[in-house]
Formats: sequence, C-alpha cells, structure tokens
Amino acid sequence: MKTYDVVVVGSGSGGEIVEAAVSHGMNVAWVDKGPLGGTCLNVGCIPSKILIHPADRIMEIQEAKKLGITVEIKDIDFQGIMERVQQPIQESRASMEKGIEHTENVDYYKGQGHFIKDYTLEILGKEIKGEKIFLGSGARPLIPPIRGLDSIPYLTNETVFYLKEKPESMAIIGGGYIAMEFAHFFSAVGTAVTIFQRGDRLIPNSEPEISELLKNQLMKRMRIYLNTEVTEVQNQGNKAVVTGKDSLSGKEITMTAENVFVAAGRQSNADLLKVENTGVQTDPRGYIKVNEYLETSKKDIWALGDAIGKAMFKHVANEEASVAWGNAFHDKKTTMDYHAIPYAVFTYPEIAAVGMTQEEAKKHHEILVGSARYSDVAKGQAMMEYDGFTKAIVDKQTGKILGFHIIGPYAPMLIQEVINGMALGGNISFISHGLHIHPALPELILRTLGNLSEPR
Repeated sequence: MKTYDVVVVGSGSGGEIVEAAVSHGMNVAWVDKGPLGGTCLNVGCIPSKILIHPADRIMEIQEAKKLGITVEIKDIDFQGIMERVQQPIQESRASMEKGIEHTENVDYYKGQGHFIKDYTLEILGKEIKGEKIFLGSGARPLIPPIRGLDSIPYLTNETVFYLKEKPESMAIIGGGYIAMEFAHFFSAVGTAVTIFQRGDRLIPNSEPEISELLKNQLMKRMRIYLNTEVTEVQNQGNKAVVTGKDSLSGKEITMTAENVFVAAGRQSNADLLKVENTGVQTDPRGYIKVNEYLETSKKDIWALGDAIGKAMFKHVANEEASVAWGNAFHDKKTTMDYHAIPYAVFTYPEIAAVGMTQEEAKKHHEILVGSARYSDVAKGQAMMEYDGFTKAIVDKQTGKILGFHIIGPYAPMLIQEVINGMALGGNISFISHGLHIHPALPELILRTLGNLSEPR
C-alpha cells in the first residue's frame, strides 16, 4: 500500500488542491472516476453555455421586429451546435492529461474508488492511504422513483450533450437552474418543450416576482405545469407518454414527447465513495457534513464542492478548495463565507442574484427594499426592455446591501458591481460614490438603490 501526503478525490475544483500540493513539493494521489475536469467542464456550466449562446441569438433575432428590424432565420444547424460543444471540452481534457503526464509527484488513478478503512481507499485493485484527504467527489443527477422511467432512454445533463438530432418534442422534469437553461435552449432551436415542476414556482430560491416573470415569458413558447408531479412514464415506440398529477386539483395531465429530460435535483457522490468506512458523516440527504472550516467529522479529511451540497456552483467550489487547503496547512483557520454567494441562470430572460431574498432578510433585519425597471434608465428605454427589473434588499440601520436580484438582459454582468460592493463590506456608498457612465445599463443599479423604501 502506498501512502501519500495528500489524496484528492475529484478532478473539478479538486484540481486546485492538487496544484497547490504539487507546488509545495508534496506527493499526491489524484482519484477521479472521470471524466477529467469534473462536472463544470464536461457536463455542466461550460458546455451548457456553448449551447445557450446561439439560443440567445435566436431569441434576439425573433424579437428584433420590435426595433423595426425584419429578419428571418432560414436554418439552425443543430448538429453543428452540438459538435461545437465537444471541441473545447476535448482540448481542455487533453491539456490536463498532458499536464498530469509531465508532473512529478502526482499519481492519477482513473476509476471509482471507495474507502475500505480509515484514510484508506481501494482504487483499480490497489490500496492507497493519505495523510490528508480532500473530498471533491461532486454530485450526479437525482433520478426520482417515477414508475416506468427506467423503461425509456431518458436524458440528463450528463447525456444530453451527445444528442445528434434535434428532438421534435421534449418533456422536462424539474424547475431549477438546469431545467430552465435547457428548456430555453431546446425551445429556441425549435423543440416543443413541456415543463413539469412539482413546486409552485420556477427557480424556487429566487424572488417570487422574478419566478413569476420568468414563467410568463417562457409560457409564450412552451407549456409549463406547476404543482405537478410526474407519476408515470410509458414507452411508446420512439416516444414516451408522460403522466403528471396536479397536487392542488388532483387533475391528471398526459402528453407525448420524443425525449424526456430529468432535471429533478442533484445527489452527492459520497455514497459511491463509502465515506462511512473512514468515519466521515453525511446528512439525511447524503451530502458530506462539514463545519465552517470545511472539516468533516474525521480529522484530516476535508470536503468541498457539490459533495457537500451547500452552494453548488463552480465559483463557490473553487473558493471552498482555497479555504480547505489553507485550513489544512496553516495554523490560522479561515471560515467559508456563504453570506454573499452570487449565482446566475442563463435562461431567457437571464437571472442573477447575490445574497438574501426579501423573505430571508426580514427574519433578522429591519429592511428597505428598492426596485427599478430596465426602462427606468435611458439605455433600457433604447433597448425597448419593458419587462426586466431589479430588486435590492438593504439593512435599514446600516445601509448594508443584504441581497440584490436582477431579471433581464446582461443580468450576470450587471450583478458583478453589487457582488464587489458586498465583498468590500456592502454599504450602498461603495456603489453610489462611483461615477456611472450615462447612458449605460449599470445606471440601473444606482436607480434601484435610489428607490429604497419600507416594504409594504
């Protein structure tokens, strides 16, 4: 059995720790079930955005008429779009493989490993042990126990990128980030999309009015059933018959689709690792338990990323990797700060947010709320953007920004100014004291903070 200074499980943000360990002259075991690069590179944020970029252009062309432009889309090369997705993934993987091959003190174990006893994993018939272990083992699609679902070749975020032909119709099970982004893409390229969401809102962690606007905009080009749980899927030749039940009325809804896409949540890969064999505890959902320093219940084992299920975004996992590494090798410990986690949903319209919702903030703060429409500023008027809006939640006593939410064009870019301000302490003066170009969309942030008032 070989013993390493550091064992890293997972090749997403775990790669950050491998790089740090190598730079400090440590010998490292890198255990990865693949594909190399983790979820984001292979089946997550990067390939999905390559799909969504042309979908956004399609929607802009379709909406150009309001600006006085008459234009026609003559063809959409679905196969070409899907092939384009694979190129940067393969290039990045090849670069990583070459880096591993030429890096001393790193042994790369490609396969599904699992713990057999304290600090000891079995992988590819070998046993390895780590003095310090970092678990960035990620998550996989949660497949709900729907009758008949296993009788069809359903899609998930792990398989959808290998489609060769555009589906004529698709049922999407779920109403979160993944479901909404793929609903946007497939609808834009001409697939008839139907969404089944068991909850009462799309993107349920967003502000209610943002969920409502998103629903209203998407319903212009797809069918959406809220409060509806899929109860059965039947194989009917080359199609699937999907049955859902409305939890409020009890009414059954049945439709036929060429493909079924399951985006009903995520499941930690901790069970595949058998972390209980090394004394690492998991929560009732199966995610690895960590404290504020990202330490697990077992000394000298840390966990990060989707495996812990806290804020399942690549930018968060990268920060968690940095915190975990620092806490493992430095005397002064750092806590992982989740108070101002930003996120974006690249649907159409785009959504971006950072910090608390109004409902969360009012539990512990006396708050002011401000909002503004894109059309309240000159650039928004020029764009003829009359639906998109922003919302700010601010602590009344301190002037500190507690949360900020945007739905509309360029939302993920506009939110960055607020993210930076919150990172510096969050007072609205950090934003308002800076000159803002006129007429440009960032004036929307100033307008929102200028409209603060007591919530009704």
